[in-house]
Amino acid sequence: MFKPEDNYFHPLKLKDEVNLPQEFTYPFLYVPHPYCVEAADEVKAYLSAQQDFDHNFGLDPALKGLQIGKMFGVMLVLNAEGQLGYISAFSGKLAESNHISGFVPPVYDTLDPKGFYKEGETYLNQLTEKISQLEQHPDLEAAKRNLIAAQDSQIQKITEFKRQAKVSKKLRQQRRTHEAQNLSEAEKSLLFEELKQQSIQSNLDLKYLKLACDSELEQAQELLDRLLKPIEKLKQERKALSGELQKQIHQEYRFLNAHKETEDLLSIFQRTDLGYPPVAAGECAAPKLFQFAYQNQLQPLAMAEFWWGVAPNSEVRRHGQFYPSCRSRCEPILGHMMKGLNVEPNPIASAGHFDGTLEIIYEDEAIVLVNKPHEFLSVPGKTIKDSVLIRMQEYLPEATGALLLHRLDMSTSGLLLVAKTERAHKHLQRQFINRKIKKRYVAVLDGVLSSLKGTIDLPLRVDLNNRPRQLVCYEHGKLATTNYEVINVKDHKTRIYFYPVSGRTHQLRVHAAHVKGLNTPIVGDDLYGQPSNRLHLHAETLSFEHPITKAWMSFSCTPNF
Repeated sequence: MFKPEDNYFHPLKLKDEVNLPQEFTYPFLYVPHPYCVEAADEVKAYLSAQQDFDHNFGLDPALKGLQIGKMFGVMLVLNAEGQLGYISAFSGKLAESNHISGFVPPVYDTLDPKGFYKEGETYLNQLTEKISQLEQHPDLEAAKRNLIAAQDSQIQKITEFKRQAKVSKKLRQQRRTHEAQNLSEAEKSLLFEELKQQSIQSNLDLKYLKLACDSELEQAQELLDRLLKPIEKLKQERKALSGELQKQIHQEYRFLNAHKETEDLLSIFQRTDLGYPPVAAGECAAPKLFQFAYQNQLQPLAMAEFWWGVAPNSEVRRHGQFYPSCRSRCEPILGHMMKGLNVEPNPIASAGHFDGTLEIIYEDEAIVLVNKPHEFLSVPGKTIKDSVLIRMQEYLPEATGALLLHRLDMSTSGLLLVAKTERAHKHLQRQFINRKIKKRYVAVLDGVLSSLKGTIDLPLRVDLNNRPRQLVCYEHGKLATTNYEVINVKDHKTRIYFYPVSGRTHQLRVHAAHVKGLNTPIVGDDLYGQPSNRLHLHAETLSFEHPITKAWMSFSCTPNF
């Protein structure tokens, strides 16, 4: 049982029927070890009943205010006496604190009131307050209004002068035409000279008017600049201090590994494509667990993380469900911290291999339809080259054009359309662009829906902090629409048809799992649901106009689930 008063190490009883893990968990794709499940259940039971701290996880309708779900982690360990137990951690802070009884402390406590960060943060807040006061000072507002008034006045004065100058020019032209008819040559010469001088004077007057207006503008701008200068100076000081403070914090996050080697955040992330630590790096549960284990002579055996509370608006998170560690923040850190441990092989590295022959559903002189196996790439990846495209290039060495018309996620099986010629590719591509091609997917959902049919509209974008996961994002996401129709329900599982209108990455998976979608993940979805033998999603039917005969064709391919 999870007991906060037992401090950080929580004992577990050994069971004859459960073996200890021989390899440490690969944290980015795993099935929780039974002891980790037991440990997580104890933490969940504590969280459900505890009255030690106040935090609104969004699970109690009676609680008002901001609702924040949290990721928790458990690590199975052996202590120095060989006793089996676990330690637990939460991501970020909990109940506005980094220290909650029973959970391991942070790698570095940014909330320590005596620490340099809080002192620096206090001074930064003071600078921000000074900046705010200066920006809201009446003199600054008056100076801004004065500058705008001077700009408006300049426009009005010059516009009016040019209007009058235009009238005067027209009058001079009339005098030149009409008066000159009754004048001698000498008188004409005098008249023309007079008109010329008037024109010159008008241009000079415009020049002097512009100079006078510019002088007024310059004075108004100088007054505003004098008031803005101390604000800009404070902002530069704040920016420099903030950068230095952030650098100091990154240097304070020093991570151990099993070899007792230490490396800080800056050093770790210098080797990444990003080149610097992302926001909140080092604050996740996993680094906290490793750090505490190494500092206290605990031997890490396995690990699991679970979500507790309501899901964020953008992400797919289900209360109580296990999830892998995040990639952008944790992968570089854990890559260092797991050195010296016997870690499970990365299953992602071995995924995508298919030893069989691709099943061809249909073939003629223009097209080929293949049945892509699940866990096989449509096109080559960064490390795995074998894919439908490579197989088709080998199968059709004389083909011209781009071959593949569309893609399926690696985990999704089903129909893929291949064009043998450039002409066929262009014709079919136009059908895809104009959404004339009809697609139907079949899936099995891990639960029962409240509706039998409907439409899901949730815009999607990639999760920059956790690729390849996708987020629902109304600000930057691309429009994504899916129609659905329930086929049947059996054993609390729903077989369903999906009719995607758009074709975004992971569209059907997110639309199924997200709380604003069907709130029911696809069976076997290791990103948005629970792992199983496979992702139960299959591109079953494809209908289109043949690029040569122009006949409407429809093909189906039955899934193996």
